[in-house]
Amino acid sequence: MSRLRVTHTSTFRYSGPVQASYNEARMTPLSQAGQTVVDSRLSIEPHTWTNDYRDYWGTAVTAFEVLTPHDSLVITAEHVVEVSDRAPVRTPATWETLASPDVRDRLAEFLSDTPTTAAPDDVVALAAAAAQGLEPEAAAEAVCLALRDQVEYIPGVTSVHTPATEAWQARAGVCQDLAHLAVGALRSLGIPARYVSGYLHPARDGEIGETVSGESHAWVEWWVGDWVAFDPTNRVPAGSHHVVLARGRCYDDVPPLRGIYAGRGTQELDVRVEITREG
Repeated sequence: MSRLRVTHTSTFRYSGPVQASYNEARMTPLSQAGQTVVDSRLSIEPHTWTNDYRDYWGTAVTAFEVLTPHDSLVITAEHVVEVSDRAPVRTPATWETLASPDVRDRLAEFLSDTPTTAAPDDVVALAAAAAQGLEPEAAAEAVCLALRDQVEYIPGVTSVHTPATEAWQARAGVCQDLAHLAVGALRSLGIPARYVSGYLHPARDGEIGETVSGESHAWVEWWVGDWVAFDPTNRVPAGSHHVVLARGRCYDDVPPLRGIYAGRGTQELDVRVEITREG
């Protein structure tokens, strides 16, 4: 188990006064299996009212608006979270279970592709080859590893909205691209899969009390009798160094910040994530 303190600061700077902005923040983790939130707070400057709710996918959302002229907007999320590795699946599903009407109906939204996750034909073929002869749980990991072997991690070559097909054509991308590719590949096999966003402590053996530059990160979960979390970018199960913020079909369901503003000024965004291991 790891006890992590996360500070996530997003600063918007505008070239001219903004008269009003309307926003949603998905920057608050929730307690769940393998994750206990010890403390959590979200601050917004200029100060404004907030409304907290859960969205359709179960993510904590803070809605807010700023109706006074402002040149910058700063959102700071601070959390202390205890995270542990997940227990193994007690009764792994078979291919017959995954093909059953009950599973396909109950998890239909995680079996259907979005424009961002639709897998090209050669990724579908790669997934089928990697899964051959394996039961679903082992097949899912094999597919993620096979994809990772083909895609080089290169920051800056894509954006969070880049379709999986473009990242595959380039054979390059970042964690969001690998998660989108993995989700599409798994769904092509009939394995329900979802996109996960959160934070990653970059060092598994990080010193207690040392603050490091963390990462906003993306990984996947697949359902094989229970949800299994896996980080395709780092080729490891997601566990005691991963803090979950949101889940959905793809990135479009889980952006940390989404909003609009009224004003003529263009904007610049600076994002900083600092993580301290406290235990």
